[in-house]
Amino acid sequence: MGELDITFLGTGTSHGIPVIGCSCRVCQSPDPRDKRLRTAILVRTPEMVFCVDTPPDFRTQCLREGVSRLDAVIYTHSHCDHILGFDDLRRFCEIEDKSMPVYGAERTLKDLARVFRYAFEDARKIRTYVRPEPNVIKGPFDLGKTTLVPVELPHGRAITNGLIFQRDGRRLLAYMTDCQSVPPEAVEAARGVDVLVIDALRHAAHSTHLTVSQAVDVVGQIRPKKTFFIHMCHELGHFETEAALPENIRLSYDGLRITV
Repeated sequence: MGELDITFLGTGTSHGIPVIGCSCRVCQSPDPRDKRLRTAILVRTPEMVFCVDTPPDFRTQCLREGVSRLDAVIYTHSHCDHILGFDDLRRFCEIEDKSMPVYGAERTLKDLARVFRYAFEDARKIRTYVRPEPNVIKGPFDLGKTTLVPVELPHGRAITNGLIFQRDGRRLLAYMTDCQSVPPEAVEAARGVDVLVIDALRHAAHSTHLTVSQAVDVVGQIRPKKTFFIHMCHELGHFETEAALPENIRLSYDGLRITV
């Protein structure tokens, strides 16, 4: 295993793909790469296992990937398609009889405490609930020997935390989901990273997400060695979309595993 072993738990937008009631070409596609659960990643390092976001499909994703250990969770923001698998964290608390470190911006943790009040208020009383251990992200923080540098990304009226993963001072991974642009400070923080994972919703303009062409432009600014697009909707078929991209930019797909 390399320094970061990354599994794409889900790569789709908030609807997931196939979309309910849709008979479009991508939703009916036989290509398994066109079946997309909601977006999240699992990161394994030599010291720890942690995930970024817990979408509504989190239980299914963990069963598919055989995940039986989880040491921490980082939340990028509090939209439903990124948090509603929160309750499935309770199984990891039960397995090792432990609390679960949960990281997020103060606004994100407040939303989690409101939506999952039963867990945050009663965690010490009822041991079958998730036992969250909230940690407010105010700047760079460490998980084992991995330093995570947060960068704020605009997402409509919301702000998403992008994350730069570093080990021994090397910028290994930049993770930028759910954003309509990447500000200069975030570009600089990620510049020259080994792998960039970035939002690319569709070709047509959108008010809260990057388009494919906009994401390609950001790649040109950050200049990573390799890029994977995430959070894609059913307007993007995997084969034809990837075929039109530069060689160093690929579409992610559910279950894809890469090592950095």
